[in-house]
Amino acid sequence: MGQKTPAPSAILLFDGDCTLCSRTVQFVIPRDRQGRIKFASQQSEAGQQLLDRHGLPTQGADTVVLIEGGRSYVKSTAALRLLRCMSGLWPVLYALIIVPLPLRDRVYDWVARNRYRWFGKQSSCLMPTPEIRERFLD
Repeated sequence: MGQKTPAPSAILLFDGDCTLCSRTVQFVIPRDRQGRIKFASQQSEAGQQLLDRHGLPTQGADTVVLIEGGRSYVKSTAALRLLRCMSGLWPVLYALIIVPLPLRDRVYDWVARNRYRWFGKQSSCLMPTPEIRERFLD
């Protein structure tokens, strides 16, 4: 009998043009040992449908989106909840959720505004192995 893929606990929607965002996906993959996090670029058909379903803008990806338990989270809350989904000690950083949201999102927005300047845009796509490819919705 074949190995059953675990149900996703979260879906990470990321800006497929953003190098920082793509590196984040590459960072998360080996730290999600159970493969519970699925991925989709916001520009993909699957990403567009999920954004629309959650009432989020489908153009101008300026935030990471985490869909967990049927709810969507954006900006710093999405990033912290993503850490909570990972293996190892990363979930400990979720304690930063106690930092007031306006302050967390101000820092997030500052990084988001400068991400292309600091990290650039993707000139090529991640070429995942077949096992990792199964974790992408698009």
